[in-house]
Amino acid sequence: MDGQENEEQRAGDPTSPETGRVRRVAAWRPGRRLRRVGVVLALLAVTLGGIVVGTYAGGHVGTDIGPFRAELKLSPSLTGGTTVDIPPLGALLLDSHDGPAYLTVEVGSLDQGRTEALIDDPASISRASQSAVADVRSGVVRLGLKTLASAVLATLLLAGLVFRDVRRTAWAGGLALVITAGSLGLAAATVRPQAIEEPRYEGLLVNAPAIVGDARRIANDYTKYAEQLQRLVGNVSKLYTTVSALPVVQPSPGTTRVLHVSDMHLNPTGWQLIRTVVEQFGIDVVIDTGDLTDWGSEPEASYVGSIGLLKKPYVYIRGNHDSPRTASVVAQQPNAVVLNNSTTTVAGLTIAGIGDPRFTPDKETSPAGSGLTSAVADQVIGAGEQLAGTVEKSPKKVDIALVHDPASAGPLSGTCPLVLSGHTHARQVSKLPQVPGEQPTTLMVEGSTGGAGLRGLEGEKPTPLTMTVLYLDQQKLLQAYDEITVGGTGQSQVNLERHVIRDPAKGDEVPVTPTPTRGAPESPSTSATPAPTPS
Repeated sequence: MDGQENEEQRAGDPTSPETGRVRRVAAWRPGRRLRRVGVVLALLAVTLGGIVVGTYAGGHVGTDIGPFRAELKLSPSLTGGTTVDIPPLGALLLDSHDGPAYLTVEVGSLDQGRTEALIDDPASISRASQSAVADVRSGVVRLGLKTLASAVLATLLLAGLVFRDVRRTAWAGGLALVITAGSLGLAAATVRPQAIEEPRYEGLLVNAPAIVGDARRIANDYTKYAEQLQRLVGNVSKLYTTVSALPVVQPSPGTTRVLHVSDMHLNPTGWQLIRTVVEQFGIDVVIDTGDLTDWGSEPEASYVGSIGLLKKPYVYIRGNHDSPRTASVVAQQPNAVVLNNSTTTVAGLTIAGIGDPRFTPDKETSPAGSGLTSAVADQVIGAGEQLAGTVEKSPKKVDIALVHDPASAGPLSGTCPLVLSGHTHARQVSKLPQVPGEQPTTLMVEGSTGGAGLRGLEGEKPTPLTMTVLYLDQQKLLQAYDEITVGGTGQSQVNLERHVIRDPAKGDEVPVTPTPTRGAPESPSTSATPAPTPS
């Protein structure tokens, strides 16, 4: 009995060593499991936090894509995808891949050196388009490796600060490597190249399909056009040599040669043609009556860098597709003069000009930019009236006045012998209604020196590239002009027509065309120029 009681006593004695050991084991096992779960959760949280911090901190690289400088960025995402951001025009959204990684491609400015190389060698345009895919692939690979390294490094640093334990820090780093590499591998394995054919648009680019049309067909047409360009501009030289030998007009040593261009609309091939004509025709000054760009945006500004390559004075006025930013970048070119209700004297000519009062690059949001309504007529005629006042107050006799829209020309009748404009993409020469007692005024409307840009490739008969060489005598009166026309895509001809003015004091023998008046919309009977595709 005593033994049994002693056993029972030991069993119920909380101070018994055996009882304490059993209770400690029972209490230790669930507590240890909870502690391990907590450590694992903390390790996972720190790892994910490090991956996110590392991705945002280091998940970006700069790369060259053709003539563009682009920034590639990776960010965590549940659904995947790609955004091609083209500030300030908008963005393209692509369902390019799955997985927890989102790619953003931000297209920056054009590199001037590479852009000039494309202009000088049209065949390089094809090479650049072919290398663009390799450029993107190389950039994405570098982005993936940099993101992986940054995520692991950030995780190691964060784990070291939180755990202060080498073993746990190493586990966190290894886990970050596996998760990040697995995420990038999943994204790479689910890439859908065909997604580029079905983009979604944001911002002003919503209008891109309607404005540009079938991108594939335009790209094909442009490739054909680029291949023909060198042969085309070479023909200009041959034509000039032939025409110059004719005893039709012999420009005197005091003749000033002016090249009138207009409505380039970002077409790089136009610059090559301009440079050829400037060199072959001995041009003294180039006059540009506006619409160098399409949207007047920051990325487009680098397009004007080719002005400096001409090495001749370049007088420019802003068109309705050119922003004030475009004009300011033109003004930065060493040989350029920007006129805005002002005058300048270059190559012995006194030239007055005013920019278009509108900025209407988007016809959807600014439909008035496409037609001469009463309100628009008041705007453009008002610009002409302002310039007429400036011409009349000029201390020097003005030889040439510049407006973008020919509808602005009416108030300039009698103030100067010659008015140059563009805007309509259709060449025309006419006389303004003469003011009694004043000199006659000739209005010369240029077509599109850029073939209206990419939009000129949409139709079955692309818009030709046009420009005009003006010959002014010692009295600064127009004595002759050569109209140069380069055929559009699929057309290999170059035409040059010389027109000689019998009496420069009276101007060319061309019909008088009425100009629009205030408060009245443009009609076919009163239109200053035919405007089938005004810009």
